[in-house]
This record gives sequence, structure tokens and C-alpha cells, in this order.
Amino acid sequence: MYDLSGKVALITGAGRGIGRAIAHRLAKEGADIVVSDIQHESAHSVTNEIIVMGREAIACVADVTKADQVQRMTDHALNRFGRIDVLVNNAGINLIKPMLQMTESEWENIFSVNLKSYWLCARAIAPQMIERGEGGKIINASSKAGKSPSRYAPIGAYSTTKHGVIGFTRSLAIELAPSKINVNCFCPGIVDTDMWNQIDREVSKLTGRQSGSSKKAALADIPLGRIETPEGVAKLVAFLASSESDYMTGQAINLTGGMEMN
Repeated sequence: MYDLSGKVALITGAGRGIGRAIAHRLAKEGADIVVSDIQHESAHSVTNEIIVMGREAIACVADVTKADQVQRMTDHALNRFGRIDVLVNNAGINLIKPMLQMTESEWENIFSVNLKSYWLCARAIAPQMIERGEGGKIINASSKAGKSPSRYAPIGAYSTTKHGVIGFTRSLAIELAPSKINVNCFCPGIVDTDMWNQIDREVSKLTGRQSGSSKKAALADIPLGRIETPEGVAKLVAFLASSESDYMTGQAINLTGGMEMN
């Protein structure tokens, strides 16, 4: 559907879940893939899956909260492919805990992964997009929780970071528009991933409610009546990575089945 032939896409947090689905979809559209993940086994497993699909791929094991590791990842990708056309900032973590009960280190850690890493990756990768003069795509993972706080779980710190991702996306879009670099973010709602299963388990422990009750309550609030899949999210990312979205920038696009309409 979207021709990404000749493009190179780097995806952080690509070892599982939504990131893995994005890597697969962009490869299907013709892109070569840089699979970035903090887990060695996951990064290499997805890389091998992409190669079997007939695309070029390399694994970059990196902690994207560390500037030196982000730079090594970027250098490795550029040495292999000579360019990075699409950056998908997808790495993320959650913490099911009331904000006033969090430690300073817990607060700083979730901000480092969910927000600081996006800035570090953009800072490392955008300059070569600017230098080439051919534009580029930066796509950031926000969330429905970045539009309105969750009523299903105490994830206030996560929600705060995802609000920050939207602000970062809009500000960077203005800065990079003269270089024809589009910066957008996607805001999924309830997606069938390990993260949502984790939320459900942790909320059950905190509240004593039956396991599965949080997901069931969220499902009842989805007008379309179903939970999204990682592959469904990847469809939107493929559109944002393609030339079909060349006139879109600074957007925070909902993918929530109607739960969020702002």
C-alpha cells in the first residue's frame, strides 16, 4: 500500500509488541530496518524475522536513555545503510503506582525512557536528514493517556510522559518543518500487548479485583467494541512513514476505537 522502497527505518523498542509489528510492517512496505531494543535476544530475533522476509536488517542493542549508546546506535546504522529516513521513537515503559507514592528514581526512570530517549534519538538522527536535504519522518509513540488520564489504573507518571511526547512532537515539528521533516505521533488506546496485560495484573494486586477486570472495564468504553492489535497500530505508522502523509506534521493521531476524540 505504501512504497518505502529505498528507505531505511530505525525503530526503538522494536523487540516485541507494537515495535515488532511496526518493524514487520515497514519491512513489508519495502524499507530496510534497524531494530533497536535494550534486550539482545529480542533485537536479534526480530532482525532475523525481517531478513527472512527478504529485507535488509541489523540489530542495535542500546539503552536509548544514554546519549553515548544512542550515538553508537546511530553511527552503526549509518555505517551500514548510509542513511536513516524514518525514526520511530517507540520505546516505552509503564509503572502502575500512584504518583505520590513513587520514588524519585522511579519518576526519573519513566521520564528517561518515555521522553528523554525520544529527544536523544531525534538529536542524533535528524541532523543527517537535514544534511541530505531530502526530508524525513520522525514518528513518536504517545498514547490515549497523553490526551486524558486513565480511569482504569494509577498510571499518572506514564500519562504525564505521554502528554510530554505530544508537546515534544509539536515543538519539533515546527523546528524541522523548514527541512521538510515531518514529525507526528500516534496515540493508541487499549492494545493487546504485554504492557496492557501487566497493567491488568498490577491493578488486580492493588485493588483485589479479579484479574482481567481493568481490561474488561476499558473494553466497555470502546465504541467500536474491540481492543486494537499491534498490527493495527503499525498500519497507521506505515502511513505516517510514507509520502502519503507529506502534508501532515505536528499531529497527535488517535487510534482508540472512539475512546478518545480530542
